[in-house]
Amino acid sequence: MPMDEYLLSGSILRGEDFDVVDGYICIRDGVIAEICEEPGRVDALAHGIILPAFVNAHTHIGDSVLKDPPITDIASLVRPPDGLKHRVLQGTSTHDLVHAMQASICDMVATGTCAFADFREGGLPGVLALMRAIDAASTFGCAGDVDAVILGRPGGGKGGGEDGAEGDSVDEIDLILELADGIGISSTNDYAEGFAAAIAGRTRRQRGVFAIHAGELDSTDIRDALELDPDLLIHLVHASRDDLRGVAKENIPVVVCIRSNLVTRVGVPPVKEMLAAGVQVAAGTDNVMFNSVDIFSEMRFLSSLCQISERQVLRICTRAGAIALGLNCGVIEPGMDARVTVLNEDSYNLTGAKNILRSVVRRARAGDIVFCSGDTGARMQ
Repeated sequence: MPMDEYLLSGSILRGEDFDVVDGYICIRDGVIAEICEEPGRVDALAHGIILPAFVNAHTHIGDSVLKDPPITDIASLVRPPDGLKHRVLQGTSTHDLVHAMQASICDMVATGTCAFADFREGGLPGVLALMRAIDAASTFGCAGDVDAVILGRPGGGKGGGEDGAEGDSVDEIDLILELADGIGISSTNDYAEGFAAAIAGRTRRQRGVFAIHAGELDSTDIRDALELDPDLLIHLVHASRDDLRGVAKENIPVVVCIRSNLVTRVGVPPVKEMLAAGVQVAAGTDNVMFNSVDIFSEMRFLSSLCQISERQVLRICTRAGAIALGLNCGVIEPGMDARVTVLNEDSYNLTGAKNILRSVVRRARAGDIVFCSGDTGARMQ
């Protein structure tokens, strides 16, 4: 359990612009109560570079049971119901599935992530398995804690192939939404005509979050996805400027998964153009079968490939994800939930850094972490 009140001191990446200020923050009852901009050490729980903890806005941690398969075309790997992932998940025991997901959750905590959204395949049993994994992660072995936004997916079996009758799958949404935060489905191209719309309508009536993949393989499903009025769009690798203007007009957040898109060879999402159009852009690591859940790595790829500023990169990986998921975190200001990470500014990796924000985005890694939200003490002194 977090301590009732404590201080963290050092170089604070404060506010929406991540301005670097020296001082300390006071955390009280899990909320940032005060920020004091006064240089010099105080009697703090941890000292170093203080930044908002990451928000991983799109994951599939169920396929933690299938790490690093041979890369073929993405459809044969992940398309429901017969993609490799779904076949493997169908044959995986609940025990093994829970254990694998627990490991990925603990890995998120260890790499500075405070919250994630998971597209949880497998219908109601899949949601229940993820809830078990979350409980297990918080009970055993994790140094901190992590918030989960669970987006279930109708469909029978542990693996979540949409292999049941369509009516049965839609009806299952009510059961899923009793436990999950919403529904997350694949491309409209993966469903019979009208099925995705039925899922979206049912989810909306139950006041759940509706999220959908679009524009990953090509642009053919983007307009159809927009017509469903989703709360969250995933990928948009092949979005045109007109598509992006439409997304911005409807104020729909987009989660980009740049490392995953590179591994699956579908292309680099037009992040710079998204931001220019006014789209709220968040980041996700996507399938664990392809990538680790490490957002530090995601930041380096965003910085290297997308021609955007370090402030934009860090915002994509923190505040934008929090906004997209409806969380009160992602920025260090009074009144925000105290979901923060402290890096050792004197680590072998970070010592001598002159531009702290740039070094956090381009250079920092999990081994530099000395404290993350939920810890009751620093990892090293």
